[in-house]
Amino acid sequence: MGVRADLFDFELPREAIAQTPADRRDGSRLLLIDRQTGQVSHQLFSELPDILSETRTFFRNNARVLKARLNGFRSGGGKVECLLLNPAEDGLCWWCLLKPGKRLPVSATFGISGIYSARVMEKAVDGRVRVQFELNGAKDVFQLAEKVGRLPLPPYIERQAVDERSDLDEERYQTVYAAADKTVAAAAPTAGLHFTPQMMDCLQSAGHRFEDLTLHVGLGTFRPIQVEQLEQHEMHEELYEVPAATLKALKNCSPLAIGTTSLRTIEDLHRKGMLDAEGAIPEAVYRDRANLFIYPPAIFYTGALLTNFHLPRSTLICLVSAFLTPGSADGIEWCREIYQSALASGYRFYSYGDAMLIL
Repeated sequence: MGVRADLFDFELPREAIAQTPADRRDGSRLLLIDRQTGQVSHQLFSELPDILSETRTFFRNNARVLKARLNGFRSGGGKVECLLLNPAEDGLCWWCLLKPGKRLPVSATFGISGIYSARVMEKAVDGRVRVQFELNGAKDVFQLAEKVGRLPLPPYIERQAVDERSDLDEERYQTVYAAADKTVAAAAPTAGLHFTPQMMDCLQSAGHRFEDLTLHVGLGTFRPIQVEQLEQHEMHEELYEVPAATLKALKNCSPLAIGTTSLRTIEDLHRKGMLDAEGAIPEAVYRDRANLFIYPPAIFYTGALLTNFHLPRSTLICLVSAFLTPGSADGIEWCREIYQSALASGYRFYSYGDAMLIL
């Protein structure tokens, strides 16, 4: 018997989806869950250093969000919006999402005169489109995106493309520890948005550690579940990179994952034997791809999870349900109860919303 996808449905009022970040990064609320006792308590994120009673090693995704949303015009007229997902064969050929996709068949072209032109090369059954770019003045698509692209705010943030808060998004839709040379993500690893440099300094002074990894956040993270049974859902691959020092740290601790992207990386490493005590550690960086879909009754190597509140029928709420009660399906109902309580208590959901710490 499979796991029904409708078990992860719930009613989410539009007003519960955060449209702007909190005034301060660490000013969001924090729902604290103790899996051993079942206790749920309401805190502030700024109180995190006082909440942690034992020293932890935090694993964070240092991916920086690419300005992946490109505007353009079809050769026959009409606007096009192109969301860059990940490179295909080389720096000029990318997998993308196009809007309006139905009006752009294979061989159709779009672009901005004097800046770039693009041709549709292939259309996949999952909605992705392979696009070949020709550039005027930019050396590759990464540089083009940073020059003329916009941050890919999720569609549930219902604001104008450019408004008085755009400068705020430029700052706040990136983590403070995002690495400039890791500008690879099509969406932010949002659990990390709550951290400030001051808080990380405070945590490190108390003996906590931070280790970096990079998951190239793509379609697999935010594609909705559209099948009736979870086993039928196909996760897309996402590239990840893990430095040797991070792998070594993972072998010698119970990890606290900052966000579901960090957790999926850790769990993929574990399932591939990379965290076994006798496993070899690469000299520099371990690179691989993950298409890991985690749902009840999964078991975990990760010891604690910091995450935001997720949308109904998403792979992310499936993961959280599994993490609440590893090895059991009981977390499905518990997650529903926790989310309903959070809604009743006015918690803000998703990218710019509040956080949850599961210990």
